[in-house]
Amino acid sequence: MPTTSSFLLSISPKSSTKLAAARSLSTTTPLRIQAPTLRPRLPASTRTLRPQITTNTYRNMSNWPKVTAENPLGLDDASLFIQKGIIGGQFAETSSGKTFEVFNPATGKVIGTCPEMNVEDTRRAIETAEEAFKTFRTTSPAQRSAWLSDFSKLYQAALKDIARLIVWENGKSWTDAMAEATYAGTYISWYAGEALRTTGETIPCSVPGTRNFAIRQPIGVVALLCPWNFPAAMIARKLGPALAVGCTSVVKTPSETPFTTLAIVELAKRAGIPNGVINVITTEANLQDVGKELCTNPIVHKVSFTGSTRIGKLIASQCSSTLKKMSLELGGNAPLIVFEDADIPTAVAGTIASKFRGSGQTCVCANRIYVHEDIYDDFAAKLAEKVGEFKVGPGFDEGVTHGPLIHSRQADKVDEHVQDAVSKGAKILVGGKRGNGTEYIPTVLTGLTDECLIATEETFGPVAALFKFSSEDEVIARANASEVGLAGYFFSRDSDRIWRVAEALETGMVGANTGMISQAVVPFGGIKESGYGKEGGRQGTDEYTITKLVAVGTSLHNMPK
Repeated sequence: MPTTSSFLLSISPKSSTKLAAARSLSTTTPLRIQAPTLRPRLPASTRTLRPQITTNTYRNMSNWPKVTAENPLGLDDASLFIQKGIIGGQFAETSSGKTFEVFNPATGKVIGTCPEMNVEDTRRAIETAEEAFKTFRTTSPAQRSAWLSDFSKLYQAALKDIARLIVWENGKSWTDAMAEATYAGTYISWYAGEALRTTGETIPCSVPGTRNFAIRQPIGVVALLCPWNFPAAMIARKLGPALAVGCTSVVKTPSETPFTTLAIVELAKRAGIPNGVINVITTEANLQDVGKELCTNPIVHKVSFTGSTRIGKLIASQCSSTLKKMSLELGGNAPLIVFEDADIPTAVAGTIASKFRGSGQTCVCANRIYVHEDIYDDFAAKLAEKVGEFKVGPGFDEGVTHGPLIHSRQADKVDEHVQDAVSKGAKILVGGKRGNGTEYIPTVLTGLTDECLIATEETFGPVAALFKFSSEDEVIARANASEVGLAGYFFSRDSDRIWRVAEALETGMVGANTGMISQAVVPFGGIKESGYGKEGGRQGTDEYTITKLVAVGTSLHNMPK
């Protein structure tokens, strides 16, 4: 997952047993878990400041938005470029007056600033959400559904502007950004419907004259902590169900990509969602203090976080002081298995879809690709051929398929993983080097062993690492030899194997003969140290409600026998 630092794998007795089992079945070098080097986020004060972009910077790039002094990001609706926080429906500055800069990863140039909001601002946002909850909780499901439907319509009208903001601050290619923007919109429309489908139940009672009802109520003020790798999709996936059931929220934007979130919240406001229902805090230097306030403030009753396992554990410990309900979508080290009976073109296409979306900066992307020894060379050659056709560059450039990585330290980590693998005998079929700035050329590696860092750490970059296996039992053991369990994938044409492997993989989600598993209508979430709770689907609203028993005594108990 996107992180402010790498997560640390701790080895439990249970996992040690699994690793031992995997060793006995593996034909490769025995597994060895290595604690990854922590890579702390650099303080803002230590970063190299870059010059502000000018109107003429991209005048020779025909596919870039046409920027002006009044419309510096070239949006169709320039008012969606918001450089403020939002509290009580109003644009908000910080009490300190400080700001932080937001950069375009492709150019390293500043595209805007946001308020460096602090704990005082966060408390004000929480109290505003608490006040708004008093009335928002009483609105009817039909009214909330109507607001979400209007929100969805406004969002669809602004779809290209949302995609432009994603390219500007996240660095994705235009195709990738449009795909994310479209995907994010499905959550808003889905939860417009779910607002009408969140129901309770009547429960039979053995006591004469008593009726039992289980009713669903909004949990209250919720904190939504969003990552930078999907700045549109993650806020939509968290905000949609919260609004559907009647919760109010405080959103903490990622410091790398605040503008997409702010634009989406502005669209929600324009749809008629009342002031104070959605509040937005922007911060970089005060990230830890703001996060702690959201996790410990007793007014907040639920925290939803997408990020690293290490930070997720910290958040869980902070939330324990008030026993908050939590949804944690944390680190992944997804296995992808290509069995000997797989359709190779389908497996290649599925591997590319899983591995290289967002330049590999996705929590569910395949990190360990296990290929049966009988088809290993054929699969590797076909995959390398396709990957070699990719074009890396700024997201607005014509023909670009993959943008840069979000940080230079992310590119450093990817290169470290590649060089580590090569030092242990891996071969580079394509890529294996850095491009301009934070770009990393999409890479295919063969000949990896379980001693490589990629086997135990989430690379979070465009590197397809191919491991060889010889039997189903062996590869299942190796795939499960991980502390995390978010997503897993496999390719096979054997119907019995499909069910057998799907049930055997220790992950919260499985893609069989597909590399794409994320949809608004299905529950998204992991097991083990990948967290708990579900986002999306009908289960998504469960995370924002309480279930209350109402037992009603009636006069029926006095009826003649």
